[in-house]
Amino acid sequence: MTALYLVAQIAGRTVAIESDQVESVVDIGDVTAVPRAAAIVRGLAALRSRVVTVIDTRVALGLPAEDGPGRAVIVRADGHHYALLVDALEDVAQFTLQPLANGVALDPAWSAIARGLIERDGEPVLAIDLAALIPVGA
Repeated sequence: MTALYLVAQIAGRTVAIESDQVESVVDIGDVTAVPRAAAIVRGLAALRSRVVTVIDTRVALGLPAEDGPGRAVIVRADGHHYALLVDALEDVAQFTLQPLANGVALDPAWSAIARGLIERDGEPVLAIDLAALIPVGA
């Protein structure tokens, strides 16, 4: 099935996010820390007159946090808006989702969010469920 995908970089890896998961893409400004929040919750940010929870995707994937330029993909899950940090945003284009081939080795954190593969310029790109990085109760 062909669908529109946002191609982004997360933790140095190129990923594809189906556009129906994406509400918008934004630059994140100031983030206010939330006491006692899980480590993957970077904090809260004000965007277009609403407050969003900022999720550090690197930490959610079991990697060390890095301060970056503050680009994020806004998703809506369980009636709430979340800003999931990305390293960079590259492109939006139509791709056909293919299943993950048997024997494709992924780290368990990446495997938990993998939806399949797309082919971009002859190279496989992991298609992910970005909202799967949002912790329950965040």
